Amino acid sequence: MTDTTGAVAPTHMRREIEEIPDAARRLLAEAKPLINDIAGKAGTPVFLASVARGSSDHAATFLKYASEIYLGLAMASLGPSVSSVYGGKVKLDRALVIAISQSGASPDILSVVENAVEQGAFAVGLTNTADSPLAKLSKATINICAGPELSVAATKTFVNSVLAGLLLLAQVADDDDLDRALQELPDHFENAIGKDWGVLAEPIEKRGSLYVIGRGPGLAIANEAALKFKETCQVHAEAYSSAEVMHGPVSIVENGYPILALGVRDAAEEGLAQAADRMADQGGSVFATTNMVKRADNLPFEDTGHPLTDALVQIVSFYAFIEWFARKRGFNPDVPKHLKKVTQTV
Repeated sequence: MTDTTGAVAPTHMRREIEEIPDAARRLLAEAKPLINDIAGKAGTPVFLASVARGSSDHAATFLKYASEIYLGLAMASLGPSVSSVYGGKVKLDRALVIAISQSGASPDILSVVENAVEQGAFAVGLTNTADSPLAKLSKATINICAGPELSVAATKTFVNSVLAGLLLLAQVADDDDLDRALQELPDHFENAIGKDWGVLAEPIEKRGSLYVIGRGPGLAIANEAALKFKETCQVHAEAYSSAEVMHGPVSIVENGYPILALGVRDAAEEGLAQAADRMADQGGSVFATTNMVKRADNLPFEDTGHPLTDALVQIVSFYAFIEWFARKRGFNPDVPKHLKKVTQTV
């Protein structure tokens, strides 16, 4: 991609990655008062549920771990096809249902929200399209304030979806520590963009496949990273928890098989580091965002001081890497093969 002078112009994806700090600031400034009000109206839910697909579902997985670890409330992932294809009616009375959809227009997501409202649930839509059908169906709507996203690969919408959900959960839980950490995130996002993960490129090029591992909220980030490898770089990647990878998948890790291990400064960090070192001992090319590893290689990371924001900020460093890696491999990350920006499924 070149401009009129012949210089290489940044991709939409790169521009949108660089917009993440300001998009987060915009959400914190414009949506936070509304989120506080929504949390009050939601009351005290018995449990939480989510409905989403793709990157939005990875955002929901992040919120699941946040809810279960920090709120003590179970959060279920609702299968969209249960309502849209099978006509099932899930009992959701007294639940807080979080629906995440950038466009707010996918029929299967809408069918779940409609059922949730009919069942008496308090349904909150997280969307980047304020006048979408999702906004009209939901009991309350949070505009994630990401602004236009032109690249097919979601970046700032993923980050702001998680941030909006965390702001809501922080209010439901009355968690001042988390709320303060969220206010500081934009500056950490700016620092994270500059972290250089280019050392990953060569081992991945050699094998054409890799594992991305995480634990807790870090597993949600691993899921998102694995998706981006496939959709922007045509590289096969699988995401596993650092515990689950030991139950079979670890058997193929040898002869330089690449591993991206996303360590977070939380209770799971030591175990993830041990898993990373074991795979390095087997002959894997293992790169980890933790200083606890002894034989795996370190990747630079931004330390935010809170486990949840520490996990979220890592996706920003990854996005900067994957956009560069896609171009290095000769792909335009703005227009992945066989994909379009808005996918509507039933």
